[in-house]
Amino acid sequence: MYNVSQPAPDFRMPGNGPLTRARDWLDARGKPAWIVAMILGFVLFWPVGLAILGYMIWSKRMFGCSNRNQRRAHYYAAPTGNTAFDAYRDETLKRLEDEHRDFVDFLQKLREAKDKAEFDQFMDQRDRKSED
Repeated sequence: MYNVSQPAPDFRMPGNGPLTRARDWLDARGKPAWIVAMILGFVLFWPVGLAILGYMIWSKRMFGCSNRNQRRAHYYAAPTGNTAFDAYRDETLKRLEDEHRDFVDFLQKLREAKDKAEFDQFMDQRDRKSED
């Protein structure tokens, strides 16, 4: 199942070799798919498993990076041949990406403000208890 905020990968994009397609396929299925591929690599031929493990660590796929879901999505669409439409589509996608980034930043500020308010409330209650 694909995340709605990210486009479904197109495995037929020109210029993608078999390793890139395999990486995208594994990324679409998540961390468990990478772990299974690594284990199978070790079972079939240990240098392959070691290479996959090294790649997972180097690319930060091994450790659940919380910023991975918040990274800026880059949408790819093949040119249609109609330059006016392609320019309109690119401008619209850029605007939507900017709006998404602004919204994510806004949500982060709201979370920080809520955390600060809760901490201030805790400190006030603690101060009242110490005065008693």
